[in-house]
Amino acid sequence: MSEVDRTVLAGNAAIERSRERRRPIGTKSLALRRQHLFRKIGRMFMAGGAVLIAAALFGMLIQPLGFAGVMAVTLLLIGVAILFGKWPPFPEPHQQDLPKADLKQLAGRTEIWLEAQRPALPAPARQLVDGIGVQLDLLAPQLQTLDSATPAAANIRKLVGEDLPELVAGYQRIPAGLRGEAHAGRTPDETLVGGLRMLEREIGDAARNLASGEIDKLAVRERYLQLKYEGLESDDGGGKPPLA
Repeated sequence: MSEVDRTVLAGNAAIERSRERRRPIGTKSLALRRQHLFRKIGRMFMAGGAVLIAAALFGMLIQPLGFAGVMAVTLLLIGVAILFGKWPPFPEPHQQDLPKADLKQLAGRTEIWLEAQRPALPAPARQLVDGIGVQLDLLAPQLQTLDSATPAAANIRKLVGEDLPELVAGYQRIPAGLRGEAHAGRTPDETLVGGLRMLEREIGDAARNLASGEIDKLAVRERYLQLKYEGLESDDGGGKPPLA
C-alpha cells in the first residue's frame, strides 16, 4: 500500500470517527442540545436588540449615526452574533458528573456521554450502545415525575449514572493492544459486550417497571370512576318510570 493510500485510509477513518461522535444514540441527548441552541439564539437576539435600541437612541438624542455609525452598528451586530454563537459552549458531561446529574436530565446526559465514547468501542459494543440509547429514551419520561428521594430513583441513578459509565470507562483504561487478549477465559472486548448487554436489559426492565406502576394507577383510577359514576346512575333510578 502506498503512502497516499495510507493517508486516504487514515483520513477516511478520522471522518468516520467524527461522524460516529456526532451521531445521537437517542432523542433525549438531541433534545438537550437543541434546548441549549435555542437558549443561545435567544441571547443572540436579545443582545442584538439591545444594540439596535442603543443605536436608535443615540441617533435620536445625540447625533445621527451617518454611514460610519451604521457600519459600526453592523460590525457590532456581527460580533454579537459570533460571540453568542460560540458562547456558552454546550456543557459536555464528564463521567464524574453523571451520578450527580438532575434526575430529569440523567437519561439525556448519559446519552451524550455515551455518544462521545462510542467511536472508541468495538463494533458489537457500538451496536449495544445504540440499543441502550433506545432504552434510555423509554426510561426518560418516567424520570420526569419520579421522586428523587425514593429507592427506585437511587437504583436508577446507580445503574445509569455509575455502573454503565464505569463499565465503559474501565474498558477504555485497558491499553488498546491488550483488549483482544483473553484473561480468565474472556477478552476485555467480550467482557464489555456482555456487560453492556446486561445493562441494556436492566435499563429496559427499569423503564417497564416504572411504567407498569403508572399503568396500575390508571387502572385503579378507571375503576374508581366506574364505581363513582355508574353508582350514581343506579342511585338516580336507571329503570323506566312506572306507568300511571
